[in-house]
Amino acid sequence: MKLFKICLILLLASFSTSAQDFSDIDKSPMDAVITRNQDNSPLARIIYSRPKKKNRAIFGKLVPFNKVWRTGANEATEITFYEDVLVNGTAVEAGTYSLYTIPEEEKWTIIINERINEWGAYNYDDSMDLLRTSVPVKNTAATVENFSITFKPTKDGSDLLMGWDDTFVEVPIRKAN
Repeated sequence: MKLFKICLILLLASFSTSAQDFSDIDKSPMDAVITRNQDNSPLARIIYSRPKKKNRAIFGKLVPFNKVWRTGANEATEITFYEDVLVNGTAVEAGTYSLYTIPEEEKWTIIINERINEWGAYNYDDSMDLLRTSVPVKNTAATVENFSITFKPTKDGSDLLMGWDDTFVEVPIRKAN
């Protein structure tokens, strides 16, 4: 009986140590950001993956200019609008969409696409584009190591900020009263 208990303890110990192995953790972890209206109701949410710079040249190299980009890593970035909005002045109905971009040196084209749950931009279909709009490129004050998305609340909506390396863009999102 004593031998059985020792064997059981060793067996359980081996399971608990192997259960703690996190070596296959995603190199570009998923993140989510949400912005809320002044009454605390949700306005928009983004789910995306955050690749790292790792001393690489990003825009124009790792992320080519003038090509559709998934706007992050892994799955195409997903954006949900909880109410009708204006994205850089263009009306978009409440719903869930893919958010793609086309980076260029001076501007980015922002694309809201109706096809969701896509891996990367490999099956991107421009016939499913709901919106295409351009915003100017701005320089960051410091290098952004991980691709990052956030919202900056405004009086009537939020500005969507996306940045990586030494570059960021700002996309106005306003409530469509």
